[in-house]
Amino acid sequence: MISPTLLDQLQKPQGKIICLGDVMLDRFVYGTVARISPEAPIPVLSMGAESHMLGGSGNVVRNIAALGAGVCFISVVGDDSAGVQVQDLLAAEPLVESHLLTTDSRPTTIKSRFIAQNQQMLRVDSENPHPLPTSLARQVFERAVDALAEQAILVLSDYDKGVLGLKTSAEMIAVALQKNIRVIVDPKGKDYSRYAGASLLTPNRKELAEATALPVATLAEVEAAARHLIARFNFKTILVTLSEEGMLLVPAEDRSHHIPTRARRIYDVSGAGDTVVASLAVALSAGLTLTEAAELANLAAGIVVAKPGTAVCSLDELRTELESISASASASVSAQTIVTAQREFDLTEVTAMVAGWRQAGERIGFTNGCFDVIHGGHVALLAEARSHCDRLIVAVNSDDSVKRLKGESRPLQCQAIRAQVLAAFRAVDAVVIFAEDTPRETIMALRPDLLVKGADYSVDQVVGAREVQSWGGKVVLARLEVGQSTTRIIEKSRGG
Repeated sequence: MISPTLLDQLQKPQGKIICLGDVMLDRFVYGTVARISPEAPIPVLSMGAESHMLGGSGNVVRNIAALGAGVCFISVVGDDSAGVQVQDLLAAEPLVESHLLTTDSRPTTIKSRFIAQNQQMLRVDSENPHPLPTSLARQVFERAVDALAEQAILVLSDYDKGVLGLKTSAEMIAVALQKNIRVIVDPKGKDYSRYAGASLLTPNRKELAEATALPVATLAEVEAAARHLIARFNFKTILVTLSEEGMLLVPAEDRSHHIPTRARRIYDVSGAGDTVVASLAVALSAGLTLTEAAELANLAAGIVVAKPGTAVCSLDELRTELESISASASASVSAQTIVTAQREFDLTEVTAMVAGWRQAGERIGFTNGCFDVIHGGHVALLAEARSHCDRLIVAVNSDDSVKRLKGESRPLQCQAIRAQVLAAFRAVDAVVIFAEDTPRETIMALRPDLLVKGADYSVDQVVGAREVQSWGGKVVLARLEVGQSTTRIIEKSRGG
């Protein structure tokens, strides 16, 4: 998890961000419903307040500015009142340099949402989604190329409304890559050839399925589909947004990284994808790593879905969220893990903890072992296990259990010491000690969502795998650190 202090780096961008895409006017009409129409079995909305916000790629720009970064925005509006409203809304954003081309050949896209008692009843779209006329598309391209000088990131926010046609997208990516400018694409449609060579794509699960015609029900299937696109179109990285399951970061030349979402009440998912793209652009332009940028984007998206309408996430909101997570993690290590470790074989306390975590919507992970001499392999296992879940429980074999498994000379350290050492790890939220030869009974009692073991096992060899899968959980085989094992360390210390 990224630290709150890392946000200071966001205020030191290495260049402006340029955003090119389909701008819209988001219209929200609020009212009340007290009766059904006598003309048809539909509710009658008595209109009240009305508000307008930047939508589509305009919402990407709003989110970039809300995070304190400057952005150059290029798009097309119609020669109409909605186009004027879009221009006025952009003019109110001091960090946005807008270059809007006006045309009388198509209207400004408007999405009107009608809402009663916080429930969206109807959406009406006014749009012309056909590609721009050739001459207008050329003007957009030339304006964008001129703006590429001294930029850090190019964002293509494609809502399939005509601004980013096949030729424009492909040409912009080619020019940006020639200038060593990274390209982030929020894609639409089934044909991803137009985005070939892009640095980072952000499809959601549904979009990934449509683009590949592959199954995406599990994380493994999502990764396979993403790698299929990477191989086919030479993408550098794909970040798949997975709604309540968080995100999956799939780099072309590294292993994938799952980022769980933080549980919260979802109010409105409108524009969450825009927030993800904007956060990635700001983070990467400030020099954060891909993983750090993705974790930041995940947090930002979680903040905006708790707000009504097309919302943005500010730098202050991100800082508050990170400080809250950091404080919660510290409290977990100092109080929960150690206390639980001292009450060996008693699952009462940890079961209550798990119930609270689960009620909050958090994803529970579980791993186990003897952990007699903590080594680099253990550290890597715990870190990877925690990356897949919100809370991690570690089950430790008791002293008698270790003797039965490893021989009379083991363990080298008693169960209380082993548990306390594990409790000190930031990745660990609770430690339990089990007396049996396997942790099956402990797994059955705690019912984790995720079971993690080293990759020296196959799934069918993992104790508890069948049980965890039976209630919809998943099994993850973590990569092993070569040459790291307690037995080998002991043999080496004895001159073996």
